[in-house]
Amino acid sequence: MSTIEDLIQRARHLRSEGHSPGQIADELSLSMETVTWLLTQEKGASTPKDVHIDWTAVSGDAVLLEQSAMMLLSRYHKMQQDATSPTAIVGISISGIPLATFMSAAETSRLAIYHPSKHSTVENPVGSMSGNFEINPGDRCVVVDDVITSGDTLHEVVAYLKNHGCTPLACCVIFDKRGIREIEGVPVYSLFRISRID
Repeated sequence: MSTIEDLIQRARHLRSEGHSPGQIADELSLSMETVTWLLTQEKGASTPKDVHIDWTAVSGDAVLLEQSAMMLLSRYHKMQQDATSPTAIVGISISGIPLATFMSAAETSRLAIYHPSKHSTVENPVGSMSGNFEINPGDRCVVVDDVITSGDTLHEVVAYLKNHGCTPLACCVIFDKRGIREIEGVPVYSLFRISRID
């Protein structure tokens, strides 16, 4: 388990390498609030209530990562009663991309990649779909990510898909830190729900 000091050092190292706070939050599977606290260590500021998930033993191993993706895909098929096949699997940058790649290969669906607004370094950030890995109007999409920390990114992606003429079928994540069951009417399927007991 990482100590607070370890997390502070990792966050500062990632910042020195040019990562945005949103990217650091994704890399460490922490909320933006927690990352801001780790980077600034404001005097008198209380430690945010968050749960750190270190899944590098799996995320750094292609075989285990593929098995995790297949578990997500199995969960999707088990939960979707109508067995609607997706035409596109949308991986949220960065950790959702390898999971979505394995899932899209298994489904023989197109791979799409979404870059969330929190990764942007411009003043008024917006999320965007990759030009090389895009969606098409009419696509039936499954959105894939590793961790739900606040749910904001999934809300952003679901809205983007709907605004671009697509039908989001489900959001699939490995870890859900919020207990979210649906986003704008789109079901959320997780392999693990993480809860903090104070």
